[in-house]
Amino acid sequence: MIKLSNVSKIYQSGSTEIRALDKVNLEVKKGEFAVVLGPSGSGKSTLLNLIGGMDVVTEGAIEIDGENISTKSAAEMENYRRDMIGFVFQFYNLIPSLTVRENVDIVTSLTKDHLDVDDIIDSVGLGERKSLFPFNLSGGELQRLSIARAVVKKPKILLCDEPTGALDTKTGIRILKLLKETAKDYEITLIIVTHNSKIKEIGDTVIELKDGKIESITENMNPIDIEQVEW
Repeated sequence: MIKLSNVSKIYQSGSTEIRALDKVNLEVKKGEFAVVLGPSGSGKSTLLNLIGGMDVVTEGAIEIDGENISTKSAAEMENYRRDMIGFVFQFYNLIPSLTVRENVDIVTSLTKDHLDVDDIIDSVGLGERKSLFPFNLSGGELQRLSIARAVVKKPKILLCDEPTGALDTKTGIRILKLLKETAKDYEITLIIVTHNSKIKEIGDTVIELKDGKIESITENMNPIDIEQVEW
C-alpha cells in the first residue's frame, strides 16, 4: 500500500514560497490502478516524483508497504527506486544508440530478479523489431518500448507521467490498454498522471488535484473497458 500523510512539497523562488503540494493525504492499495487528474501546475508530477523517490517531501511522510521512505538515506532511496519503482514518461527517455532489445536488457543489470527480456518485448508487441533503433520506431512503438523497459525489472509500482500525451487518440488507447493489462498480469500497482479527464473512467481510484491540494478521491466501483470510453 502507498500512504501519504500530510505531505507538502515547498520550493523557494527567491523570497517566494511555492507550495507544489499542500498537506496531501491519500492511500493507494496494492494492485490498484489509480488515476491522478488535474490541470497543469496542480502538483500531479510532483506527487509522482515524491512517490517514486525522485524528490523528497518538505513536510509529512510517505509510507510504502508500511515503511516510511521519507526518512531514508540517499543510498537507501537508490535501492528503493531500483527495486520498487518503474517509470514511464511522456517523452520515452530511451537510449538512441541502443537497439530495442538492448534498451530493455540494460535495465536487467540493476536487479537479479527480473523478467525475461525477450518475453517482455514480445508481450508489448515488439518481437519483430528487437534489432531496430529508436529512430526506426513510431511514437506508439517508442512508448511500448518504454513500458517494456520499466516492467522488465518487476517493479512493485509503475508510475506513468502523461504516457499518452504525445500520441494520437488511437495509439493512446492502445498504450493505456497495454499498461492496464501489463500491470494486472504482473500484479503491479499502476498510477497514471494525466490532464485527460476521460482516463478517469477506466481507473479503480481517481485522485483529483488542484493547486497542490486534493480536491476529491473517488473509488470507481465499475471501471469501464478502455474501448468503451467516448474519446
